[in-house]
Amino acid sequence: MQQSRPGYAAALAQNDPKLAEYLDTGREFILTDGALSAKVKTLMTMLCDALLAHESGVRNIAARARDMGATEEEIAETVRVAFWMGGLPALVTGVNAFRS
Repeated sequence: MQQSRPGYAAALAQNDPKLAEYLDTGREFILTDGALSAKVKTLMTMLCDALLAHESGVRNIAARARDMGATEEEIAETVRVAFWMGGLPALVTGVNAFRS
């Protein structure tokens, strides 16, 4: 399953098309099905955004994961791992996965 492009991709494509192409190629290579499913990899990116305190990123990636078939239980477990690895700040950011 192909990943959708992040919000910044359009601005980057307009202003630095070579870098945009490089990122698209990398995203395609890294975030598609392999030994890990694209859905699992997407949940991993949500975990990272929680650890990095990117509230809107967590929200957007959670929506993308749901579109890929992620269940609320899978999202909740991912938020738990973010809390385990990043503490309360990651948990506070991670709960954005449950907000639309």
